[in-house]
Amino acid sequence: MSEEKPVKMDEAEEEREEEEVEVVEERLYTFPFRKVWATPRGKRTPRAVRMLKEYVRRHMKVDTVIISNEINEQIWSRGISKPPRSLKIRVVKDKEGKVIVYPPKVE
Repeated sequence: MSEEKPVKMDEAEEEREEEEVEVVEERLYTFPFRKVWATPRGKRTPRAVRMLKEYVRRHMKVDTVIISNEINEQIWSRGISKPPRSLKIRVVKDKEGKVIVYPPKVE
């Protein structure tokens, strides 16, 4: 009896999976986290995530927004008290109406 171990996806496979999404609309934004810095130090990064979701929700006119792991790691990279001052994002809307926030493509 052999047990199958879960195979870890490498970055190229993740890229292909992302490209399989049938893109209806794609936009690039530079989001300023200027207002985040007016909040208490221990609540800045969670507020940055909420603000980013609200910004995308307002601009893409949808109810649900999904933030990719790459963007989440960029926001949380310096901890809870020091989110980035601004962030470049790529927003993709598929045919089902789902909106996902990715980092911009490097070409």
